[in-house]
Amino acid sequence: MNPTTRTQARFPLAGLLILAVATFLSVTIEMIPTGLMPDMSRDLGVSEAQIGLLLSVFAFTVVVSVVPLTLLTKRWGRRTVIIATLTVLALSTFLSGLAPTYEFLVAARFLGGLAHGLFWSVVSGYAGYLVSRADVARAVSLIVTGGTLAFVFGVPLATALGHAVGWRPAFIAIAAATSLGVILVWLFVPTVKRTAPLTRKQLKAELDALLTGEMPISRPSSWRDDTTVATLFVCLMTAFIMVGHYSFYSFITPYLIGVTGLPESMLPVMLFVFGVAGVGGLVVSGTVFSARVTLGLRWAILGCLVGVAIMATMSGVPALAIAGFVIWGIAFGMLPPTLQTTMLRTASDQIRDTASAAYTLTFNTGIGGGALVGAILLESLGLNALPWVYGGMLLVALVASMVGIRVLVRRRASVIE
Repeated sequence: MNPTTRTQARFPLAGLLILAVATFLSVTIEMIPTGLMPDMSRDLGVSEAQIGLLLSVFAFTVVVSVVPLTLLTKRWGRRTVIIATLTVLALSTFLSGLAPTYEFLVAARFLGGLAHGLFWSVVSGYAGYLVSRADVARAVSLIVTGGTLAFVFGVPLATALGHAVGWRPAFIAIAAATSLGVILVWLFVPTVKRTAPLTRKQLKAELDALLTGEMPISRPSSWRDDTTVATLFVCLMTAFIMVGHYSFYSFITPYLIGVTGLPESMLPVMLFVFGVAGVGGLVVSGTVFSARVTLGLRWAILGCLVGVAIMATMSGVPALAIAGFVIWGIAFGMLPPTLQTTMLRTASDQIRDTASAAYTLTFNTGIGGGALVGAILLESLGLNALPWVYGGMLLVALVASMVGIRVLVRRRASVIE
């Protein structure tokens, strides 16, 4: 049985745009330390690597909390969860702006991570409930647009504001904007009618089955299809790609300053350029590759590899390094929508909520793990090593996308590409 009853006869553009605003705010909150790393490091008296680890704190909090919080809130209305999580994100960001010490800031980021994971475990699935299965790719592209625009406008504007008036007012301004986002969701996002939720025992069995691949005695019949293994593979590949990406991107500001030789005043511009390039990639994924999602995924991985390789080998020629940076931005803009749409199309209707939670878990494992790996590489090998490690991981991911997904999806009765 389909786990939801869709209540929208027409494509719910307004509601999806508001959810895109919510994802914009959420991703801006998550990624703002990357643009303000030098400012925060000087003010708090800690190293840039320690500021980079704030991404790991945020992301690993998501990893350890998303499963139990998804279970605990499974009986709540989906819109209620979105409103609650955005409220907590606003509070966390406000407290971050007031943080008197690095330890207090870590605690505030931990609180934000709790809300962020639950928000993302719900929002993509919510988009799927609002539209028909044929419109899932279109709806997800709209949702992901918010996250992409956070790189275009959110992080660069927050970076510019932080440089102008201080990183603390920048955090507080984002908290105020997120509070406004709560009101927009409450006023304009439609509700969805869902069937009666499963019992806690059934939910626990589903999560165990997804995360371990085993079949417990109490495993619900809804898991007796051929989508679980392929869905889990997509999630794990997502984590691997994100580890590589954030091992480099988490420290892109010191790389652009220390290796490429750009002045610190150029950082907001460069982050803006990366974000605009990402929008281009998002448009390409939603148009050219909307019907051939896994092909788009392979091109996205290859584009990231080319862009990062140019940055690594041409770091002494700023114009060429910037060109590689733009190519990387375009290709990375394609990655979230193609990965998430591949996951949603691979997963059956019965496991869509659980699969979305698992995707959120693995995506944030990649963010947190990448920031941690990047911090270790920064301290041990230096900034120059970061793009090379990322490039090697992209090669592995490219092979996995060409071989692994194709083999696994053949087990399904329907074709996703």
